[in-house]
Amino acid sequence: MILPIYIYGQPVLRKVAQPIDKDYPNLAELIQNMKETMYDSDGIGIAAPQVGVSARIVYIDVDVLKDKFPELEGKRLVLINPEVTVDENSPTESREEGCLSVPGIHENVTRHTRIHIRYFDENWQEHDEHIDGYLARVIQHECDHLEGHMFIDHISAIRKQLIRSKLNNMVKGKVDCDYRIKPYKPTKKR
Repeated sequence: MILPIYIYGQPVLRKVAQPIDKDYPNLAELIQNMKETMYDSDGIGIAAPQVGVSARIVYIDVDVLKDKFPELEGKRLVLINPEVTVDENSPTESREEGCLSVPGIHENVTRHTRIHIRYFDENWQEHDEHIDGYLARVIQHECDHLEGHMFIDHISAIRKQLIRSKLNNMVKGKVDCDYRIKPYKPTKKR
C-alpha cells in the first residue's frame, strides 16, 4: 500500500525513532509499504519516520544510479536498528541532496565518504560492514531521519535563510507534489 510521505513540519520527522525487535507488529507489511511508497515517489531511500512511523527502519534501492555508479547495481538494503559510525578520517565530498519529505529543495551537503554500519536485515540477519562512496552518503542521509535530523540541517545558515520561505510554506501546508503527502497542519489557537 502506498502511504503518504510526511512533509517538513511534521513532528515525527524531528523525533528520535525507537528501536524495534523481532516481534514488531506487521513488520513485513510496513517494509513492503515503505518500498511501494518510495518507488511511487521516485525516491532511492526512505525511513520509517517519513511515513509517520517512529521506528528504526530504512529501505534503500540505489540500483537506478548504476549508470553513474556501477558499484550500486542491484544494491537494495533493508536496515533495521542501524548503528552508523562515520569514518572521520575519510575524505569529505559535497554533493546535491534532496528528500521526499522536503519536496522541491535540493542543496549541496558535505559528508564523509566512508562509514561503518551495523544493522539487521528483514530476516533479522546481522550485518557489520564498511561502506564507501555514494552508498555511504545515502545511508547517512536516511539514518539521519532516525535521529530526527534532515539534510537541510547540514547546510549553511545562509543557504537555510535562502530556502526559509519554502520551508515556512511547507509548515503551512502549502506544498505541491507528484506523490501522496501528509503536510503538517498546525492546530488553531483559541
